[in-house]
Amino acid sequence: MNNFQNDFSEIFSNISSANKKLKEIYPGDTGDRQPVQTVYGGAQLFKSTTIKKIGELALRSFSEYAPDIRVFSNAFEMDENDEITSKVYLKVREKLRNEPVEDFRIDFEDGFGIRPDQEEDEFAEITAGEVAKGMSEKSLSPFIGIRIKTFSEELKHRAVRTLEIFINTLLKETGGKLPDNFVVTLPKVTVPEHVTALADVLNKLESNSKLKPGSLKMEIMIETTQSIFDIEGKSNILPLVNASRGRCKAAHFGVYDYTASSDVTAALQSMRHPVCDFARNMMKVSLAGTGVWLSDGATNIMPVAPNKAGKDSTLSDKEVLENFKTVHNAWKIMYDDVMHSLNNAFYQGWDLHPAQLPVRYTAVYKFFMDGFGQASARLKNFIEKAAQATLVGDVFDDAATGQGLLNYFLRALNCGAVSEEEVLQTGLTIEEVKSKSFLKIVENRKS
Repeated sequence: MNNFQNDFSEIFSNISSANKKLKEIYPGDTGDRQPVQTVYGGAQLFKSTTIKKIGELALRSFSEYAPDIRVFSNAFEMDENDEITSKVYLKVREKLRNEPVEDFRIDFEDGFGIRPDQEEDEFAEITAGEVAKGMSEKSLSPFIGIRIKTFSEELKHRAVRTLEIFINTLLKETGGKLPDNFVVTLPKVTVPEHVTALADVLNKLESNSKLKPGSLKMEIMIETTQSIFDIEGKSNILPLVNASRGRCKAAHFGVYDYTASSDVTAALQSMRHPVCDFARNMMKVSLAGTGVWLSDGATNIMPVAPNKAGKDSTLSDKEVLENFKTVHNAWKIMYDDVMHSLNNAFYQGWDLHPAQLPVRYTAVYKFFMDGFGQASARLKNFIEKAAQATLVGDVFDDAATGQGLLNYFLRALNCGAVSEEEVLQTGLTIEEVKSKSFLKIVENRKS
C-alpha cells in the first residue's frame, strides 16, 4: 500500500488540490432560510407601517375573493375534496395573518423613477428613518433591503449617493445597527466591474461607519442578455457573483427587462416565455452549489377588481361577478407562473401587489405539500442507508443528494408550508432538521 501511495502521491495531491478548489467555489446550500417572495415598493411610499398594511390588504383580498374552500378551489382549479386543498387554504390564511411579507425591497429604481437629486436625497433620508423606526417597532419583514439605480454612466453617481445617504442615516438613527438580513440590490448588472464597484462602495461604507467587515450584503439582477454572456461569448453569471468578493447573497431574474433586451414584443413578454427559461437555466447551471440564492421575477397582470362601489351605491350582481372573474383570472395566471418557477427550482419570486401574496403562498404550499409524502419516504430511506454504510466503514459519496432532500424540508418548514409536527413524519427530529446538515444527521445516528 505504501508503494502504491508513493507511486501516485503527486497525482493524488493534484486531485486533492482540485477537489479543495472546487469545494471553495461550490460549497453547497447552507440550509439558511431563503424567503419565498420579495415585495418591491417605491421608496416614496415606504413607511414603518408598510409591511403591516400590505398584509392587511392581502388578507382582505383573500377573504373577499376566496371566502370559502369552494371558491378558493375553483379559482386555482384544485380539487375541493382533496385534503391537501383544505390544508393549503387554511395555511395561506394563517400565513397572511402572521407573516404576510417575508422580504421587502425599498425601490429607488423602476418603482421610484428619475426625480430631481434633491428629492431622491430627501427620500433616501426619509426611508432610512422609517426603517429605523420599523426596527424599533419590530414591524419590518424578516428580510429587507433597498434597490439602488444601475451603475450605468448616467446613473452610477446617483446610485452611490442614494446608498451612502441611506446607510449613513440608518446607522445614525439606530446607533450603528442594520436590520436583520439587510441587502443592497444592484439592477441591470452586465460586467463584473459593476459588482466589484459596489463591493468597494460597501467596504468603504463599513470602514467609515465602523461596521464589521462584510456586514453589508448585495444581490445582483440578471436583466439583460449581456448578463448571461460576456463580450467574448463566455458565460458571465458566475464571474459576476465572484466579483462581489463573497458579498453576493442572491441573483434575481428581471423578466421584463430581459425579454425586452431579447427583442420579444411587449404583448408576448411573460414569465413563461422560452427566452426566460433559457436565462433561468443558465442561472441555475452557473450558480447551483455556490450557495447563492436564485429568485424569479413577477407576474405583471395585477389581480385588481375593475368595479368599485361608491359611497352611496353598491355593485350590481353583474359587476361583482366581473370582479371575481378578473381577480381569479389574474390569480390563476400568476399561480401557473409560480408553479413553473418552482418546478424549475426557483423557490423565490417577486410580488408587486398585496393581492398577489395569496397566490404566492397558495402555489408554494401546494408545491411542497404535494411532494411531501414522497420526499419523506426518500429522505428516511436515504438516511438509513447512509448511516448503515458509514457504520461498516464504507464511504457514502452521495451526500449532496441527501442534503438536497433535507433542504426541501427546510424550505417547506421555513415558509410555513409544513409544521414542525408534520416534519416529524419523516422520522427526523426537529433538532435534526434545524441542524441543516445531512452529514451531521448521519454522523450522529451512527454513533
